[in-house]
Amino acid sequence: VVAMLRQPHPVRVGRSAIHNWGLFTTRAVPKDGMVVEYMGSAMRNSVADHKEKVYENGAFKGQGGDCYMFRLDGECVLDATMHGNIARFINHCCTPNCYSKVVLEPEGEPYVPGSVRGHIIIFALRDIEEGEEVTYDYKFPVEAAKIKCYCGSPRCLGVMN
Repeated sequence: VVAMLRQPHPVRVGRSAIHNWGLFTTRAVPKDGMVVEYMGSAMRNSVADHKEKVYENGAFKGQGGDCYMFRLDGECVLDATMHGNIARFINHCCTPNCYSKVVLEPEGEPYVPGSVRGHIIIFALRDIEEGEEVTYDYKFPVEAAKIKCYCGSPRCLGVMN
């Protein structure tokens, strides 16, 4: 895993037909190949819940109410809204070409204080062609307030939750 994380990611940010900006491959990625690591500031659930409300209210100029959070486990969330990498531009799709997996640090690896012991890695669900938009099923929990989906897939469910 550590060796995979050190390799340059085969992706770039570009305009997306799904939602403003998206992530696109710069070369073909084989099924189960690593696409990118999702990186952000690690925080407890309670802090993430508070920050999400702040973001949704558009408290940061130019941020537009979007937030980019990814749950690492039951206790930790990675927030890439203000400090993260290009993986935050992965858009939702009801028929995604990628999946996520939490990869834990191997036993015996040195621990860096303040860091997390795992990584959220985005892998190809199928072979992905060069220039194709990278998509992922956000797997939002079912809630009364529905979030409209714009993925454009023939099998689009119409909502992301």
